[in-house]
Amino acid sequence: MFIDKLALTLAIIGGINWGSIGIFGFDLVGFLFGGQGATFSRIIFALVGLASLWCISLLFRDTTTAGQHT
Repeated sequence: MFIDKLALTLAIIGGINWGSIGIFGFDLVGFLFGGQGATFSRIIFALVGLASLWCISLLFRDTTTAGQHT
């Protein structure tokens, strides 16, 4: 599903950004889009947060299809 892949991609970007902040003290998204307070950076941060919430649903979904046994 497209939205699942998009949400996962955004969550990965957020994870990489947080790793960059934790390890190097460097905010990559803020750097690329004009600082943490810039409007576009805040939009990216909000989208990453929403994507992360969406990814929680991936933990609880039954992804097996009829006829397949794993």
